[in-house]
Amino acid sequence: MFCGLFLFAVGAAWAADPAAAPNRGALFKVQQGGHTLYLFGTIHVGARDFYPLEPRVAGLLKKAPVLALEIDPLADPQKMARAVQQYGIAPGGASGLSPDWRQRLERLLKDYRIEPQTVASMKPWLLATLLTVSEFSAQGYDAALAVDAHLAGEAHAAGKQVVELESADSQMALFDKLSAAEQLQFLQETIAGIEDKEQADQAREIADAWRHADVKALEALAQKAEEDDTFSGRFVQKVLLEGRNPTLADGMVKLMARENNSVAAIGILHLVGKYSVPEVLRKRGLSVERIY
Repeated sequence: MFCGLFLFAVGAAWAADPAAAPNRGALFKVQQGGHTLYLFGTIHVGARDFYPLEPRVAGLLKKAPVLALEIDPLADPQKMARAVQQYGIAPGGASGLSPDWRQRLERLLKDYRIEPQTVASMKPWLLATLLTVSEFSAQGYDAALAVDAHLAGEAHAAGKQVVELESADSQMALFDKLSAAEQLQFLQETIAGIEDKEQADQAREIADAWRHADVKALEALAQKAEEDDTFSGRFVQKVLLEGRNPTLADGMVKLMARENNSVAAIGILHLVGKYSVPEVLRKRGLSVERIY
């Protein structure tokens, strides 16, 4: 199952030696009607050695009038809390789990030092997301060091406008459209993926590919996601990636129409594969150049 880690980053600040910072993620230059937008691929968790970002990205952000993100992790925290309450919380939570799956879940919660009562009301999809974030954390990747949050912090500190291409409500509503049975299957496949170390392998693969701006590794990850025939894998690919890419592209086109040299930063998996945002933009007639 290809992980669905797309939500819930929070901000952090740190200092690091900027000398010889390597390329990270992926960077594209998009042009239409005399306007340019730079499209940067992020990862929704982080590690201290991710920073500082390479000088070119830092320079583009410094000059940009606007930073566009999927959602702004430093915006109104109450808005995020309301979305979680509306779409991710329900009486009974994941009570439909069989005793065997419940036992397996409780083992993972113990491993992650999560008290069962704190997640008792979480819907299965939200609990699965929490487990994924916890597994990334166990592998040394922290949501508090997320690249999106780092960029948002830099932009807000500089007084730049930060716009959202989506909303917490729109993202979470995609999960909430799953039936109760589908949500349980999503959770079960997440549990199984963690138990057989698949999630740990994915955490390393995604983070390493992003850390080194490894084009071949990123494309291999896209191919792997497209070929994943598990329920959760198909949901991530068809709904969370392919299904959202046209909307993300729409927001970028609208931003380009009114601003020049803005930066859009979205999850790296939206930038690779046959149905990626760059491919959507190319099909709409925009010029898209991959810088790295």
